[in-house]
Amino acid sequence: MSRTAIIAGQGMLAPAIAARLDSPVVAALEGFAPPIPHETFRLERLVPFFDRLAEQGVDRVTFAGAVRRPRLDPEAFDPRTASLVPRILTAMQSGDDAALREVIALFEEAGFTVAGTAEICPDLVPGEGLLVGEPTAADIADTDRAAAIVEGLGGLDLGQGAVVAQGLCIAVETLPGTGAMLDFVADHRDMRPRPNGPRGVFWKAPKPGQDRRIDLPTIGPDTVDQAARAGLAGIAWQAGGVILLEREDAVERARAAGVFLWAR
Repeated sequence: MSRTAIIAGQGMLAPAIAARLDSPVVAALEGFAPPIPHETFRLERLVPFFDRLAEQGVDRVTFAGAVRRPRLDPEAFDPRTASLVPRILTAMQSGDDAALREVIALFEEAGFTVAGTAEICPDLVPGEGLLVGEPTAADIADTDRAAAIVEGLGGLDLGQGAVVAQGLCIAVETLPGTGAMLDFVADHRDMRPRPNGPRGVFWKAPKPGQDRRIDLPTIGPDTVDQAARAGLAGIAWQAGGVILLEREDAVERARAAGVFLWAR
């Protein structure tokens, strides 16, 4: 029987995907447990982990959730994984895109097909359209500006989000993530030139040229709450390029908070 393994990280994406699959294997890198039952593995014993997946009938893997680069223990490598040390170390020291491409390559070379969330669970990746609310002309201009900023930063292998208000970039997403960025915006609401002017937009999109089978940007109800606390008018994202978790809840929270949701 063909089975899919979810290589799970923290957050609610792994549970959402698991609920849509028949008997998936859920595995997590040690130290980055998802909120569902799972087995764990370590990079230092990657090849034996591949063997375990194959023994369970896994032929396809998908990646879901947040993971940081782990610290490696040189003494923990088994002999077969030790042969991959140069590749693993080079990937760990590279930017996010290069590291993720190497991860995909290792799984594919072990005989697994790597599939993205959009392929496995297309309902989690909204197509073009307004989900709730209506952006003003100023909001659309701020969205255009934020999208240009994220596209420019993507070439430097930086974050996947930015906040623009009244044409000014208030914040960009970096290593601490979306929540930290929106908390910063909430703490600096007075930076808008006109206090009663346009409130600003949070834009989210994959990096240009990013392999969309892994590390797609993700938003959900908590993101809506954070955007509302930051005083923003709405959240916009690249249609077909961003995962939306718990859509109905996110839409209801956005409606209640007066925040628009727009897959552009």
